[in-house]
Amino acid sequence: MKRKSLSTIVFESLLEQIRSGALGPGEQLPTETELCEAHSVSRTVVREALARLRSEGLVIPRQGKGVFVSEAPMLSFTIPDKDLESLPQTLALLELRLAVEVEAAGLAAQRRTEAEATTIRTEMERVDSPQSHPTEPPVHYDYDLHLAIARATHNPQIIDFLSYLRGILVPHLQLGYVVDPTVRASYFARIHTEHEAIVSAIEARDEKGAREAMRVHLNNSLGRLRALSQAKGRDERARAAQA
Repeated sequence: MKRKSLSTIVFESLLEQIRSGALGPGEQLPTETELCEAHSVSRTVVREALARLRSEGLVIPRQGKGVFVSEAPMLSFTIPDKDLESLPQTLALLELRLAVEVEAAGLAAQRRTEAEATTIRTEMERVDSPQSHPTEPPVHYDYDLHLAIARATHNPQIIDFLSYLRGILVPHLQLGYVVDPTVRASYFARIHTEHEAIVSAIEARDEKGAREAMRVHLNNSLGRLRALSQAKGRDERARAAQA
């Protein structure tokens, strides 16, 4: 059984308090610092949990005051954990992410500040550097780069939605798939080329180019994940046949 992510644990703890009435409608949640201390987690973990609560209409942030339980929680989009227990559902969720992120790339190209463009390139260089990959790297994972692009949209709904997906996708994408050492260099070179196309278009304020580059990258990412899944399945069947 897969272990829950830290952000899911914090989310479920707060969700239970809201459902039980321990945190009633209109009541203020503990501060980020208090939640970090209570759960022994980082601010990033707490923010992911709060983003998930916000995306489900359960809490409302108030500028300069804190986060409060909604007076009347709205019906909202949720993804049950059971829907992420197999690869097909995870791939379906990645297709949903593609639909949002293609537009996010275009908005980032239109709205990004110079500082945000610099942050996006710096993040790309970090995730694409050889030091970011172990000797036999698992599936290349670059969600922090995608969140940096989302922040440049200046659209809080896109930022919250993708932050919410990060909290549930990251643990389920640790699939243990290893890139074949014989193709490792070309594997990462292709990904870097795709990233460079996205970042360059955003820097050039090329909305159409940014959308197309993101579409190509995420479609290719889906293809790579499917291919790795098929390869792993063949290996497992071969081992079973030999047992």
